[in-house]
Order: sequence, then C-alpha cells, then structure tokens
Amino acid sequence: MKKTKIILVFVFCILNFLSGCTKKQEVTKQDELIPVKVMRVGLKDIYKTLEYVGDIKALEEAVIYPKVSGKIIEKVKQDGSEIEKGGAIFYIDRDEVGLKFEKAPVESPIDGIVGRIYVDIGANVTTQSPVALVVSMDKVKIGLSIPEKHLASISLEQKASVRVDSYPDKEFTGVVTKISPVLDMETRSMPIEITIDNKGHFLKSGMFARVSLIIDKEKAAPLILKESIMGKGEDTYVYIVENNKAVLRKVKLGIRQNEYFQAKEGVREGYLVVIMGQQRLRDGVSVKVEQ
Repeated sequence: MKKTKIILVFVFCILNFLSGCTKKQEVTKQDELIPVKVMRVGLKDIYKTLEYVGDIKALEEAVIYPKVSGKIIEKVKQDGSEIEKGGAIFYIDRDEVGLKFEKAPVESPIDGIVGRIYVDIGANVTTQSPVALVVSMDKVKIGLSIPEKHLASISLEQKASVRVDSYPDKEFTGVVTKISPVLDMETRSMPIEITIDNKGHFLKSGMFARVSLIIDKEKAAPLILKESIMGKGEDTYVYIVENNKAVLRKVKLGIRQNEYFQAKEGVREGYLVVIMGQQRLRDGVSVKVEQ
C-alpha cells in the first residue's frame, strides 16, 4: 500500500512537470515574433521608359571653306568665340596675279560659336580646305535608332529625359522632333532625332548621353519595392501586415520604374508591405514591425 502511494505521487509529479513544460512552451511560442521591415504604400506618378545612349551634336554645324585661294593673313576669331552669320573668321590674301590687293574674308554661314579652327596665320588654303567649324549651341540634338517593335510607342513632341556624366545630378528634357518615314533595312530600326534646349550651353557637341523615352505613365499609382515581391508572372505575391500579423496577398503588377512597381491590384495606399524578412513568414504569423 505504501509502495502504491509512492508510485502515485511520483506519477503525479511527472504529470505536473510535463504540464508545466507544455505551458511554458506554449507561452514561449506565443511570445515569439518574427521581425520584419516594411514600407508604407504611397501614391506617386510612375513612368515606363525606353533606355538608349547616343552622342550630342549641335543642332546646326557648319564646316567653313574659303571662297578664294590664298594665304591666311589675319585671324579674327578664336576657338569658343561667338560669331554672327556673315561675320569674318579669317582674312585671306588672294595672291592672284593681276588683281589689286584686297583681303578676302572667310565668313560664317550661321550664327553660333567657333567650335574649332583648323589653320593659322600664314597657311596657304584653297576652296577645298576646311578652315573652321562653327556650331549653333542654343539647341542640341541626339540621333537614335528605335527597334521596329517599339515604333507604335514613338510620336512627334514625345518627351525624353537626357542625362550626361558631366552633370550627374541634372536632368535635361528633350522632345522628339524628327521621325524617319523609312526603316533601316539592315537593322530593322527607325532613325529619330531628339532636340534639347541648351540656352546655358551646358551640353557640348560630342558628349555621351543616356536617353529615357517616356512611352507610358500612371499618375498617383500605389508603388511597391521589387524586394517585396515573391513569385513570377501572373503568380506574384506580397506580405502585408495587419494587426501585427502577416497576411499573404496576391498582387497584379503594372509599370516598372527602376526599383519600383505599380501595384494595379492587391494593395492600396497606406498598406504596410513587408520588404525584408518575408522568407520566414507564413500567412497569419505574428510579426515585429520595423519601418
């Protein structure tokens, strides 16, 4: 009888111990929160663009040739000098037998800036000798070739964003001013021209430029970061946080611009979308939020 009591007490202790462990495990499990970082969905304009590179050129460029042969006897302009149409860059001694000496001007056919002078005083030149380059820099242009598949997205007066390495924080705005009516048969591409206002002459002929052509845009669209998106194609998902719990949501994506996507369906403005830590989540688990 005494042995039986001892056994019952022992069993009771074991049961109490196991019960206490179970409760402790349940409390620990309930208190376990998965840390996540989130972003609050905001509304912003988003643009779909085509990205290209090209070289900047002056809208007008003129290589200057003398109208007469002879020797350069006077230089009026230097590289970088402004010049008006009809203004003299050089004067030439015509050096023709039987003619009364009269220096002949070498004139610019356009308003602009002397971009390059190729000869100096004393040089003998002919009507076939290039002596200077004059450029008009108030406007510049970039020529691009657009693949055939994008032809429907290009139109006159369409805006383009232009960036150059010399001014990394500055964005220049251009417009499509020419579209060739004929495709290049070898490349199956269409030549176009973009013109950019350049009153401050920041852009120089010969600069390398990166061009973004805007072909679609959505105003005040809910945006989410690409890091938040799971899945591919039509099966894309994000986790949102509601009442400190993770909720799995299927989303329909629209325009992508850099690291952001337009969320056409699935999330709205103000939602907290998980951008880090979603790999450990499942629908309905408790989370600890960091914004």
